[in-house]
Amino acid sequence: MTAAESAEPCGNAPRFGSRPLSCGGTAGHVWTSWGRSFGELDLSTCPALVVVAPHPDDETLGFGATMALLAERGIGVQVVSVSDGGAAQGDLTPFDRFRLERTRSTELRKAARVLGVVEPISLALPDGELAGHQDSLADLLTGILEACSPGTWCATTWRGDGHPDHEAVGRAAATAVHRTAAVLLEYPVWMWHWARPGDSAVPWHRALTVPLTTSAVGRKQAAAQCFRSQFHPPAPGVGPVLPPFVLPRLLAVGEMVFR
Repeated sequence: MTAAESAEPCGNAPRFGSRPLSCGGTAGHVWTSWGRSFGELDLSTCPALVVVAPHPDDETLGFGATMALLAERGIGVQVVSVSDGGAAQGDLTPFDRFRLERTRSTELRKAARVLGVVEPISLALPDGELAGHQDSLADLLTGILEACSPGTWCATTWRGDGHPDHEAVGRAAATAVHRTAAVLLEYPVWMWHWARPGDSAVPWHRALTVPLTTSAVGRKQAAAQCFRSQFHPPAPGVGPVLPPFVLPRLLAVGEMVFR
């Protein structure tokens, strides 16, 4: 299977692009009051976990509580951060971009320690350009997963999440899983922003919720605070990269995977 062949029927970048963060998106209470029930992911069957994230912070925002819970249970958890994160704050000078990349890498390592997982692997591919590196990324992830025990879970951003980098990483990970003995799980991050309950663009038939503990959710919330570059204004008069409503919404909806 090539990276192109691992794609969902269609991506949701137009849906995501039509709902900028400034509009607020779908509120958390809309999701929590939906009332639809889903099956639960059986964490007892996880032998080891590799979490692939497009940018430093996606692993925490989308799957951090699950990572913390499995780590508490003695399961090995490895984070693979794909991009350097340097495009998060728009046009920067080369020096400022380099400084942001270093900052985000440091934030990721701090968050990993809070979650109780090992030192992340950073591939440092160019933020915002991951679709152009999809095939080489699939090869890199294949090598990482081949070194893991059979049945290792590979959790990555959903191939339909809307953000182009998220979708490209999801496709590359799906290709790598197809080549190895790993098991694919896809977690949404931006779906909660642009979609609505019952949205036909979402594969709800593949959805499983993760049974989380209060301790694991607390670790996720604390780990998210490590990403100051994303949640705090970079300069006076400039809004943060991630508006204040993003984290509360993700904490409210919990964690879900498509399997």
